[in-house]
Amino acid sequence: MPLLLQITIFLGASLLLVPLLKRFGIATVLGYLFTGMLLGPNVLNIASDAVAIQELGDFGVILLMFIIGLELRPQRLWQMRHSIFVMGSLQVGISGILLAVICFFALQQSIAASTVIGFALALSSTAFILQLLTEKQQLNTTFGQQSFSILLFQDMAAIPLIAIIPLLAGTESTHHGVAYFAAIVATFTGLFLFSRYLMRPFFRFVAKSGAHELITAVGLFIILGVVGLMDVLGISTTLGAFLTGVLLADSEFRHELEASIAPFKGLLLGLFFMTVGMTTKLSLFIDMPMLIMGGALVLMLVKMLALTAIARYFRQSWRNSLMLAACLAQGGEFAFVVLSVAVSEKVLTQAMMEPLTLMVTLSMVLTPVIYWLMNSVISPRLQKSDAAPEYDDIPDHHPPIIIAGFGRFGQIIARVAHLQHQPFTAVDSNLDKVDFVRTYGGKLYYGDAAQPDILRAAGIEHAKVFVLAIDDIEDSMNVARHIRLNYPNLKLLVRARDRHHVHLLRDIGVEHIWRETYLSSLGMAYHLLRDVGVSEDDAYKSIELFRDFDEALLSQQQHIYTDEQKVYETHRNALAELEHLFESDTQIRQPHTGVDLQRELKRDRIDVTRDDLE
Repeated sequence: MPLLLQITIFLGASLLLVPLLKRFGIATVLGYLFTGMLLGPNVLNIASDAVAIQELGDFGVILLMFIIGLELRPQRLWQMRHSIFVMGSLQVGISGILLAVICFFALQQSIAASTVIGFALALSSTAFILQLLTEKQQLNTTFGQQSFSILLFQDMAAIPLIAIIPLLAGTESTHHGVAYFAAIVATFTGLFLFSRYLMRPFFRFVAKSGAHELITAVGLFIILGVVGLMDVLGISTTLGAFLTGVLLADSEFRHELEASIAPFKGLLLGLFFMTVGMTTKLSLFIDMPMLIMGGALVLMLVKMLALTAIARYFRQSWRNSLMLAACLAQGGEFAFVVLSVAVSEKVLTQAMMEPLTLMVTLSMVLTPVIYWLMNSVISPRLQKSDAAPEYDDIPDHHPPIIIAGFGRFGQIIARVAHLQHQPFTAVDSNLDKVDFVRTYGGKLYYGDAAQPDILRAAGIEHAKVFVLAIDDIEDSMNVARHIRLNYPNLKLLVRARDRHHVHLLRDIGVEHIWRETYLSSLGMAYHLLRDVGVSEDDAYKSIELFRDFDEALLSQQQHIYTDEQKVYETHRNALAELEHLFESDTQIRQPHTGVDLQRELKRDRIDVTRDDLE
């Protein structure tokens, strides 16, 4: 079968199978692997020439290493140095050594082969985990960010691991230790000079032509040129692609390069995983099921124990530690890359690589199951059994301002107060957030503002202003009721999540209420109208008219907000009335200079500093 027809069949099958498998919660990487297994000689045998397709798929790995190099800007690495280099190095080092020792004794491999296998299996799947955390909306959590940092270090660790494989090959390799690294240093120096004095000026020359598609062509030309040079010199092509990316990391064309190459990277990387699936011998799973299943489980167990111990050593909670372990327990795509290089350098035999590939694939398949068990079953039980951390003892200094809730809303208020040298006490019930703020020298006390004892400890009896910025509506209402009942003279400024929250607050007599995102929306709407050609006067009048009308509607709905049908009717009538007001040109035009920040002082302006609905 012609190669072009085989590639066409692969692409067509992936377009059908990968989205279908993704509907069942199977990651894209696994979808490509299953597609390769299905089309390969193991099942349908539609595309049998895996070697020819793999040569094309290898370019996906090359582009992946190039993009990793683009991401490794020195300033970014410095900002994340602790989580990346400390936790990342401990994870790779401990897991790699443990797995290497197990391979040496259990699989009867040489020291060189055991080392390569151990550290290859210590690397987790970057593409798989980032996709999983994004789908679960957990990427911005504590364990999500730690997972990202460790994965970033693993991406960097793969480079020296690939580079050192020729040294482990000994006399059978065409590469010799000192000469190999000397060639790397010389090549890196040459590439640095080339990047500084030729590559960037050439990019600028092409950019001035106005043909933006040529930027992609230049990027591909440079990558393929460097890869070709590395191949001629006998140096790892993946290492060359990585070095090229690092050299262009600070270039002004970095973002455009990354955006233009990313589709090629994803597509060719998919082909690479499909060829891995093709070359995977499923018959081994039948011939040696205990070895494959046992190896996958041992791999995941070793990495989970190592990650849990590391996270607990750095005083992470049990939940974050276990979730981090569940995320990074599997083998990854770099294991395929490293093992393939090891086979080509004759450090590892093909017969040994085949069951290892199945182990890595099985560990990736089991990861979503382990994640679900840890997140839904094990972690909640451990949290219940753990003793609740004690709240902080707040010093008896009685500042005039108390801020309850230190999220995106409360933080801004605290920063403004700090700039004006106004002392305040900030309280939040999120322990991770408290620890994070303290890490950077901020003062934030761990406590539940819904508990009266905490409020008294914060000095509520001596406070002049209480800022209630708690995210949870129920907790916010409980605190507001308590303050209105016990401290009626205290100035209470409350953040409201939505219109319903406003109604609830006004029912208990709260006067000063700020609706979340409301004023930001009005400010953006004003600029939107100006950007599409509406005159300054008309834009301002429209925003001002809408705000006055919306506040009047909110007051009108205060007495009927519990009746869904009546609220719907008032909304429908209000929309018709508002449309009529916009169409009429009877409004008095008022002179202005834009959106005024002081509507409290000048009633003819939009006040983006208050929304107290008076």
